[in-house]
Amino acid sequence: MDMEYLRAHPEHLPTFLTHQRIRETPVHSGVCSASRLTLDDGASIFAKTWPSGPAPTGMFAAEAAGLRWLRAAGAVPVPEVLVALPGILALEWVEPGEASREAAAAFGGGLARLHRSGADAFGAELPGYIGPLPLDNTPGESWASWFAERRLIPYLKTSVDRGSLDKSDSASVEKVIKTMHLYGGDEPPARIHGDLWPGNVLWAADGRAWLVDPAAHGGHRETDLATLALFGGAPHLDTILAAYQEEWPLADGWRERIPLHQLHLWLVHTAAFGSAYRSGVRAAAATLSTGRYV
Repeated sequence: MDMEYLRAHPEHLPTFLTHQRIRETPVHSGVCSASRLTLDDGASIFAKTWPSGPAPTGMFAAEAAGLRWLRAAGAVPVPEVLVALPGILALEWVEPGEASREAAAAFGGGLARLHRSGADAFGAELPGYIGPLPLDNTPGESWASWFAERRLIPYLKTSVDRGSLDKSDSASVEKVIKTMHLYGGDEPPARIHGDLWPGNVLWAADGRAWLVDPAAHGGHRETDLATLALFGGAPHLDTILAAYQEEWPLADGWRERIPLHQLHLWLVHTAAFGSAYRSGVRAAAATLSTGRYV
């Protein structure tokens, strides 16, 4: 199997893998099992599968649709989707490299252009996934109510049901949800990555920063920027933000709203991975209870 054959017959990839007709080298990739596949013509591709048993229904279809949607904007490098089957997703291989300020500046400006390319509504056509969890993308018109209903409440409930958060934690988050109208920053839907923590920016050997592993949808552009600051922050985050602001300035009060946008991803982590991430939820909710909003 070479790249020409793969493009013509993507449905044959699982058969070639089953019969060990392709060289396979394991690589890291979050909740999925991933490999670098080397084809007969020497080309490499990136492939991922569910670790055991069938993949969750629609997981790879949703990711493929998100990658194609982000790539169509032509604003930020996004890997080409080569194969999107129920049990496997294969993308063009992007050779890892080092982060640089030049790449960060280009990424910041490109991210602003990506966001500005817009979306028809808050949400997406297909249900999605974020990590191992389903993501309700039912479209909505008001960001505040949509974010509360689709991005906060479901993961708060799961976190409490699994014992990752207690009643006090739940009450703090519910207070945030009830006062969403105070936070301001209303804007039309942006075309966002949707799970843009620093690990989902791939700094490549070609001197660019690529977007990977999206939970793409129409959302608030501040969400992507806020989550870039999580878990130690993306390399050269100050440069990314400065370039973003030069391309498309953010609305007043965006810094005060950072914990609000981060709260979604903290709740996803407590829902999926347990109480080890409780402190993030608590810190975000506490900041929001005492902050100033515009």
